[in-house]
Amino acid sequence: MSETKKPKLIVFDLDYTLWPFWVDTHVTPPFHEKDGKIYDRQNRVIKPFPEVPGVLQDLHQQGYELAIASRTSEIQGANQLVKLFKWDKYFKYKEIYPGCKVKHFSKFCKDSGYKHEEMLFFDDEHRNIRDLTEKGVTCILVSGDGVTKNLVKTGLEKFAGV
Repeated sequence: MSETKKPKLIVFDLDYTLWPFWVDTHVTPPFHEKDGKIYDRQNRVIKPFPEVPGVLQDLHQQGYELAIASRTSEIQGANQLVKLFKWDKYFKYKEIYPGCKVKHFSKFCKDSGYKHEEMLFFDDEHRNIRDLTEKGVTCILVSGDGVTKNLVKTGLEKFAGV
């Protein structure tokens, strides 16, 4: 019996994928931590989608390499939230800046040595899914619930050809 085909790199968008907002318009940086919670400048509590912390931890523990690809213009705020959520330890690669996601993935290919066909990508925008599918990336469209354990399972099965 052959081993299941697994992605060498799993890439996540941020806005409406790992957290339920656009970091450049719906919340107000800078962010801070107080009493175990994350707040924005207007003292609103900022949270990721409920299943995301567990999903990232599980994938990391299973040995997957993880990356972030975000087109946000709020680069500093996005990086700050990743750090405050204590997700830095999970992500080997981060490409957070405006522009086409194809550019982000070209950088992943260069930095990691992996091919597009060896990557799995989760994003909430159809245009990003379309652009990266054309490059050979296995893509999963994220719905309003953000990344969930079931969605990751679906993505891994799609990548494996199950």
